Amino acid sequence: MPRSPRPARSPRPARSPRLGGLSAVVTGGSRGLGLLIGQELARQGCVVTLAARDGDELERAAARLRERTGATVRVAVCDVREQAAVRELLRATHARDGLDVVVANAGVIQVAPVAAVGAEEFGDAMDVMFGGALHTALEALPYLRESRGRLALIGSVGGLLGVPHLLPYSCAKAAVGALAEGLRAETTADGVSVTAVHPGLMRTGSHRQAEFGGDTGAEFGWFSAAAGAPLLSMDAERAARRIVAAVARRRARLVLTPAAKAAQLTHGIAPGLTTRLTAVGARLLPSTEGRGPLRQGHEAGEPRHAVARRLRAWGSALNDRAVKRANQERPGPRTSS
Repeated sequence: MPRSPRPARSPRPARSPRLGGLSAVVTGGSRGLGLLIGQELARQGCVVTLAARDGDELERAAARLRERTGATVRVAVCDVREQAAVRELLRATHARDGLDVVVANAGVIQVAPVAAVGAEEFGDAMDVMFGGALHTALEALPYLRESRGRLALIGSVGGLLGVPHLLPYSCAKAAVGALAEGLRAETTADGVSVTAVHPGLMRTGSHRQAEFGGDTGAEFGWFSAAAGAPLLSMDAERAARRIVAAVARRRARLVLTPAAKAAQLTHGIAPGLTTRLTAVGARLLPSTEGRGPLRQGHEAGEPRHAVARRLRAWGSALNDRAVKRANQERPGPRTSS
């Protein structure tokens, strides 16, 4: 089927010569890091399609990006766990705009001790993050070979080493990282670049949408504090700029935040020592209160102890400010970006 002409775009400053005029798809693009990556791609001159499960959330996200960037921003309701849905998303985008840049970002964060989760939670994490990245990559590659395009898979520092109380997330992100490295090796000869992105903690407002188990208030407290702490976490808009720049330059790998780089280096040199240190850190985390349904951050409740409440209030202040910028104000689907 012949492509329709690409829509005209108004000129904008600071456009990347590598990305201007290209068509980009971002999964998990309705909020959080995905939305901010879509925003940066739009600023760099791309026609951007945001894909996620919640249509209303997508429309709010697209309206914000159009207002902020003046770019052409489209939306597509898509559950990346369903390969047929991803196939139709990418087919329709290619037929309308072409397909040059694809960012697989959809994910879910589950924060709980392993005693408070079961195989179902591990399966959910694998379905959304690894299954979603796999479906997106497999369905995008035929089009990206045609355009000699760019694919980015969003992993995490949590996929570079096992993180206590984030084990489903770590396992799924480790699989995403392996997929990105293998695809890079196999597709370079076709002119396709695959970038493995491993962010550390970022201030995306994700603590409101993450899912918490065990002592939910205490788990919410430590996670929201760490995710917003100035020395541990990174401004998410700055992270999005770094990610888009790495994709534009066709970099093989990007690790974000000094803490994530240090963790990667230490684990690579002394994995046994790193495991012993994380075991010590795990003792400082909340103990389990048994299994029960996971609760999102906006309903998890505050920590019961005064010290923990003060720590959460101090650490998450910057993250709380990111909630509106990243479209995290309203509760989202249980398994989303």
